[in-house]
Amino acid sequence: MHTTALVLFSGGQDSTTCLAQALSKYERVETVGFDYGQRHSVELQARLVVLREIRSQFPQWASRLGEDHVLDLAVLGQVSESSLTRDTAFRMESSGLPNTFVPGRNLLFLTLAAALAYRRDLQVLVTGVCETDFSGYPDCRDDTMKAMQLALSLGMDKRFLIETPLMWIDKAATWALAEALGGQALVQLIIEHTHTCYLGDRTHRHAWGYGCGQCPACELRLRGYAAYAGAAAGR
Repeated sequence: MHTTALVLFSGGQDSTTCLAQALSKYERVETVGFDYGQRHSVELQARLVVLREIRSQFPQWASRLGEDHVLDLAVLGQVSESSLTRDTAFRMESSGLPNTFVPGRNLLFLTLAAALAYRRDLQVLVTGVCETDFSGYPDCRDDTMKAMQLALSLGMDKRFLIETPLMWIDKAATWALAEALGGQALVQLIIEHTHTCYLGDRTHRHAWGYGCGQCPACELRLRGYAAYAGAAAGR
């Protein structure tokens, strides 16, 4: 029986939804974020606001929400040539992957999260990767997560569970999941305080939240919210 979890928490829509689900399931939940020189570093501030608002607005979860950790992963920015870590325009590469792909990012995130979980005696690693409604990143695939779970469990001689609540649902269903977990209060928290935009835009406010409205992350969030809102209006 799993009772503790570590949520890989960026301060975005997906990881906030995953955090809410973990808080509804586990007795003790901690969070970890990564500073890897991302252009949208505003997420590092947003995540603290989201944590504060969850503690304030959801007292039933506040007692379960434990320590937050931020790990310095600047080396990832040094070795990658991604538009998330360099001031370059978003485009598709000859590999067929968008240049927002940071090679090895989720692999490193999970490895470091597992090392932290080992020290903190946390059993489950929760991450918001998704194979249904994503940008084609190979390190978001279910097969990758299963391989990492096996490798980390063997390499640390500790049976980790990697939980991926969003793996098989699209962005519209992610909004619906947030509503099911925390009602409209959680949906509004995600709109107002989470950050997804790759450009770090917190000046333009849309129905779905803040962002430039044009980068791949904003476009995906917009489409998901439009589908979710349309379905909600038809209930």
